[in-house]
Amino acid sequence: MAAQFKIGFLGAGKMATALAQGFVNAKLVKANQILAADPFEAARQHFATETGAKTAATNLAVAAGANVLILATKPDQVAAVLAEISRAFTKNHLLISIAAGVTIAKLEAGLPANARVIRVMPNTPALLGAGASAFASGKSATTADGELAKKLLSAVGSAFAVKESLLDAVTGLSGSGPAYVYLFIEALSDGGVAAGLPRDIATKLAAQTVLGSAKMVLETGQHPGVLKDQVTSPGGTTIEGLHELEKGKLRGTVISAVRAATEKSKKLGQA
Repeated sequence: MAAQFKIGFLGAGKMATALAQGFVNAKLVKANQILAADPFEAARQHFATETGAKTAATNLAVAAGANVLILATKPDQVAAVLAEISRAFTKNHLLISIAAGVTIAKLEAGLPANARVIRVMPNTPALLGAGASAFASGKSATTADGELAKKLLSAVGSAFAVKESLLDAVTGLSGSGPAYVYLFIEALSDGGVAAGLPRDIATKLAAQTVLGSAKMVLETGQHPGVLKDQVTSPGGTTIEGLHELEKGKLRGTVISAVRAATEKSKKLGQA
């Protein structure tokens, strides 16, 4: 597989660096099969240092030297980048975009007819190889293109194929979700401090509790409700805590947060 393509990053920021590191660590490609461009020299230098890959001064040079292009710029930079690479984009190229909110239609409109495009919604835990990503394929992308995208994204976490219409919901859930979890970890830590624990111990206990609980869901395959019931003894401490969370409408508030973030994502995509 590694000999079949070269990967070019259009943008060399933190997410691009994390993806490149994941690809190399998973042995999907070697560092010399990766090329990246970024307008900021510091970003190029950091990318090269962390990945061992080469960098280029322009996006056009990347498009000329790679056939799988990963668009890793800010949304407001996408149109300019596509205009820059369009004349070098051929039927042998595949564009994988991680630019938030930029639709497949907009990506395809900025490239030659029948361009193969895949849109991805990653999240920041990909920086640690624990990402949760979803992707949707454009009208000209092949089944093999989708399989390749999943293979690449799986190098930095989990990846799921969805319809593009669902990517806004993915944004509201896993894209914005880490912030919700950080807030919950902070609140757990605050509760520990309120009960007398030192802050550093409370925070570590809170974070490890969330990590362990997530692993229980993923590795046992059991429904979260079943796992919750296994912790909840009759007349015990846990049911008292759960009662307070239900009184505070935690469940409904989290649902509302995901829906609100989803709606905001839709609006950004229409801008």
